[in-house]
Amino acid sequence: MIPDTPRGAWVVTDVPCRLDTLGWSRWHQRLILALGITWILDGLEASLVANIAPTLRHPDALGLSATQIGMANSVYLLGQVVGALVFGYLTDRLGRRRLFLVTLALYLGATALSGLAPGYAVFLGFRFLAGAGIGGEYSAINSAIDEMVPARMRGAVALGINGSYWVGVAIGAGVTLIVLDTSLFPTAVGWRVAFGFGALLGLGILLVRRHMPESPRWLLTHGYVQAAIATVERIEAEVRSRGRDLRVEAASIIAVKVKVSGTVGLRHLAYTLVQRYPRRTILGLSLMLAQAFLYNSIFFSYGLILEEFHGVPAEHVGLYIVPFAIGNFLGPLVLGPAFDRWGRRVMIPLTYALSGALLLGTGGLFIAGSLNALTQTLAWMLVFFVASAAASSAYLTVSELFPVELRGMAIAVFYAFGTLVGAGAPALFGAIVDTGDPSRLFAGYALAAVLMMAAAVVARMFGVDAERRPLEEITPDEPVPI
Repeated sequence: MIPDTPRGAWVVTDVPCRLDTLGWSRWHQRLILALGITWILDGLEASLVANIAPTLRHPDALGLSATQIGMANSVYLLGQVVGALVFGYLTDRLGRRRLFLVTLALYLGATALSGLAPGYAVFLGFRFLAGAGIGGEYSAINSAIDEMVPARMRGAVALGINGSYWVGVAIGAGVTLIVLDTSLFPTAVGWRVAFGFGALLGLGILLVRRHMPESPRWLLTHGYVQAAIATVERIEAEVRSRGRDLRVEAASIIAVKVKVSGTVGLRHLAYTLVQRYPRRTILGLSLMLAQAFLYNSIFFSYGLILEEFHGVPAEHVGLYIVPFAIGNFLGPLVLGPAFDRWGRRVMIPLTYALSGALLLGTGGLFIAGSLNALTQTLAWMLVFFVASAAASSAYLTVSELFPVELRGMAIAVFYAFGTLVGAGAPALFGAIVDTGDPSRLFAGYALAAVLMMAAAVVARMFGVDAERRPLEEITPDEPVPI
C-alpha cells in the first residue's frame, strides 16, 4: 500500500472524532477479545510457572533449585524487555496489525517448546523467546486499543483489559491442579502438559485476529488517509448493522488537524521523552518501576512462599492462586470506571499509596506469625485488589500520554524499564525463600511498598487529566525535528 499523502503534510480529518464518539458495539467487544487476550496469555504463562515451581524442583522433573526457578522467571522477563523494544519499534514502523500475528506466533512456538525442554539451559532459552513474544504484544496491542476505543471509556476499558491478566492466572492455576495431580499425570509429564495448554489457548485466537483492522490513527500519521477513512466506514457500517446507536454524546463530528509524520526514529523518541514531555516521562518511569517490582517479586515467588513458610503441598498451590487472581481481576473492573469519572490525578495516586500501605500491614502480620496459608491469601487478595488497578493504570498512562507516531516505542521503553529493573526480583525473592528467613522476606515486601508510595507522590505531582479527552488533544501535533 502506497501513502496518498506526503510526509510533513497536515490533514484535516474527522476520523479520530468518529472513532471516539462511536456507540459501544459488538465490534468493540470482538476487538477486546482478540487483542486483550495478550494479558490473559501472560497471566497464564506466569501462573503456570508460579504453580509448577515446586514441581520443577522434583528430581523427576528438571530438578531445579528455588534460585534456578527464580532465574528462569527473570530470563522470561528479560525476554519481554527485548521483545518490547524490538517489536515496539516495528509496530510504529510497520503498523499495529502486522505485529498482531507475528508476536503471538513467537509466543506460541516458544511456550510449546518450553514444555519439551530436556534440561535447564534449553528451558531458559525457550523462556526467553516466550517472553519476547509477550513483550512484543504489549506495544502493538496497547497502542491499538487506545487508538480505537472511545475516549469517554478509555480508562475503564484499558484497566479492564489489563486486569484480564488475572483471568489467565486463574486458568493457569486451574490447569495445574489437574496436570500436577500425580494420579492423572506422572510428575515428569504434568508440567510439560501445562505449557502445551498455554500454546493451544493462543492458537485459537490467531483465527480471530486475522479480521482485526489496522488502527485508523496509525494510518493517518503514515499518510494512508483514504485507507483510514475506509477503515472507519467499515467499522461504522458494522456498528450500524447491529442496530446500535452509531453516535453517543456527540452533537456533531469535529475535524482535527493531524500531521503526517511517517516513520520516526530514536532521535524523535528521545526528543519527545526528554525535552517535550519530561514530566510525563518521570511519571511513566515511576509508575512502571514500582508496579513491576511489586508484582515480579511477590507473584513469581508465591508458590514457593506457600510451600516453604506455610507448608502447602506443591499440588495444592493452585487452590490458593485462584482466589488471589480473583481479587486482582475484580480490582480493575470495580475501580476502573472511577479513573474516567474522578480522573487520573485522583485515582492513580490513591491506588498506589493505598496498595503500598496495605502491603506493609500484611508484611507486619506475616513477620508476627499471625498468618497461615488461608489468611495470607485473603490478606493478599485485599492488597492486590487495589494494586492491580494501580498497575493497570501505569500501562494506561504510558500509552495515552505520548503521540501516535511513537506510541509503540514509548510503551516499549517504559515497559522495558520497569520490567528490566523488576526482572531481578524473582531471582532475589527465590534466593530469600531458600534462606527460610521470614525477616528477609518482610524486608523485600517493605521495599516494594515504599516504591509504590513514592510513585503515588510522583503521580500526584506530575499526573495529567487525560480522562475523556481525545488522544489528539492530550498530545497535539508539533513539527518533527529533522
